[in-house]
Amino acid sequence: MGLPRTTPVAFPVSADEAASAVVRARSGDTDAWREVYLQHVDRVYALCLRMTGNAQEAEERTQDVFVRAWEKLNQFRGESRLSTWLHRLAVNVILQARRSAGRRRGREHTTDDLERYGHEAVRAMPGTRIDLERAIAGLPDGARRMLVLRDIQGYAYREIAEMEGVSLGTVKAQIHRARSLVREALDR
Repeated sequence: MGLPRTTPVAFPVSADEAASAVVRARSGDTDAWREVYLQHVDRVYALCLRMTGNAQEAEERTQDVFVRAWEKLNQFRGESRLSTWLHRLAVNVILQARRSAGRRRGREHTTDDLERYGHEAVRAMPGTRIDLERAIAGLPDGARRMLVLRDIQGYAYREIAEMEGVSLGTVKAQIHRARSLVREALDR
């Protein structure tokens, strides 16, 4: 759509107004789509940034999410909140981009030092501490997604299970694992 992510939001809106905007957007009303975009763009961008660890990539993925959402808006059945649907769409867009780029790895390191010197050299450098963002970026994909959803985005365990299509126990186990790995990284 080409809309800037930083466009000021003249909202909040009621649930009825938000639902009305979705209905109007489905019928091709681009002004209504702009309302939907403005209501959700910051949250989608925040999720993309947390999952990619890169602002430029997050901007690109956010745009990809809203292009795909516009194309698939008629598939939104309204059985869940639009924000939940957009969230799932964002996760899928990010994962697809990673697969397409061939960047699927067990761990992802996003610091210049890690790229330049390697993990062991950074750990040995005096005064070097892995901060929370880097620790989260270094988590395995599934653990990172679920930790971000719970501890940063504020979703309930059951909502995460629904979004991810996994059991409640799996969500709790992944989040526990992610928190343990973050603690380990911060203690180094």
